[in-house]
Amino acid sequence: MQRVLLVDDDENFTSAVSPLIENMGFTVDVADSVSEARSHLARNRYHTLLLDLMLPEGSGFDVLDSLALDRTPDQIAFVTGHSAIRSMVDHLAGPNMTYLVKPIEIKQLQELLLRKKSTAPSTYKRHFGVLVGESPAMQSLYDMIEKVAQTQANVLIQGESGTGKELVAQAIHNASAAQGPLVAANCGAISAELIGSELFGHEKGAFTGAVARKPGLFERANDGTLFLDEVTEMPIDQQPNLLRVLETGKVTRLGGTSELEVSCRVVSATNRSNENIADGGHLREDIYFRLAVFPLQLPPLRDRKEDIPLLAQSFIDQMNEEYGTSYTLDNHVLDALLSYDWPGNVRELRHALHRAFILSDRNQNTLTLPPQLGSPFGRSSTTTTNSEENQASDSPVQLEAGNTIEAMEKQLIANTLEAVDGNKKQAAELLGISLKTLYNRLNQYKQDGQ
Repeated sequence: MQRVLLVDDDENFTSAVSPLIENMGFTVDVADSVSEARSHLARNRYHTLLLDLMLPEGSGFDVLDSLALDRTPDQIAFVTGHSAIRSMVDHLAGPNMTYLVKPIEIKQLQELLLRKKSTAPSTYKRHFGVLVGESPAMQSLYDMIEKVAQTQANVLIQGESGTGKELVAQAIHNASAAQGPLVAANCGAISAELIGSELFGHEKGAFTGAVARKPGLFERANDGTLFLDEVTEMPIDQQPNLLRVLETGKVTRLGGTSELEVSCRVVSATNRSNENIADGGHLREDIYFRLAVFPLQLPPLRDRKEDIPLLAQSFIDQMNEEYGTSYTLDNHVLDALLSYDWPGNVRELRHALHRAFILSDRNQNTLTLPPQLGSPFGRSSTTTTNSEENQASDSPVQLEAGNTIEAMEKQLIANTLEAVDGNKKQAAELLGISLKTLYNRLNQYKQDGQ
């Protein structure tokens, strides 16, 4: 049974409130001084601490100062007869701290004691239900999402791996108030032989293994949004079929004879730059203009570092909710997160916090970061060592003007494979691409004799 410690020197108050708490299924201990409260806290672990501000030997803050990290209650509430305490509590910070004003109402007490430990804080907002961040770059992105949502224009989202392109697609869909669903597909993960069937569907018997009729992605996304991730990985010879659907709004299933009308917004995404798309021949020009009626460029996390505390808190809140924990982020952790450049962007930040969550002591509420935040993609500007600089300078391809994107991409893949001892699946995960895309790149290098 969970315990509550009630610290107040008003005997009439404690004798009236204690039975109410017991009726809610808690064990109640009462203390009327700082020393007695400290004694209880040294012996027991409490779910909730109800703490009077003014006590005979000091204040409630003196009790808080003596709390051991491994015995910090899941939630702390100051109890006072003065409503002005609210501003003081708000200034103290900490998502597990609140206040109650006498006379306490039973409903107010129930909401405090019976609520889940992890609740969404008021420190951040999820724009369009999915996006977190208040930086100027994100405010500009929100403005563009709102504008394009009022139309049916196709959107091409561009940005580095890990910047949250699928979440932006979800945000566009949510803002559009579309009647149909959001249907997503990764073009880099679909084989060239099956991509036509996946996009447009097929009739029974259309090919070996087609044992039943199958609607395609366009049909499933009717009156909604079709999200085509890694669209630049679609084989060139399949792109004319996509162009026809984009131009006519009609699909023909493989093996079928009749056209079906479809109506959906196509949101596509790529981590390739405009120069790479054009010079590398990854996307036909006519397809590009159909997909990129409204292009969106996502900012990398290093260009919006002011959003890192909000993003980190949102990830920790999700994990606290899932596992029933109450981890918080202290200034030391936030400073470490802000000092790193996050070349893997928001995805890398989330994975780092997940590792930290696993490594942290469940008996403490403060998150402990792993010793190193580094990845094969870059280094923290505050933790680069001389040996790392020398190693980087020996790299056959440097990040400088004059080097082609293809050369940089090839070297990045080679370095990543070396870092994971040739494990291609792990390398693809670190690179933020599909395993099929990685194999396609390696085969291309082999054919080119590189």
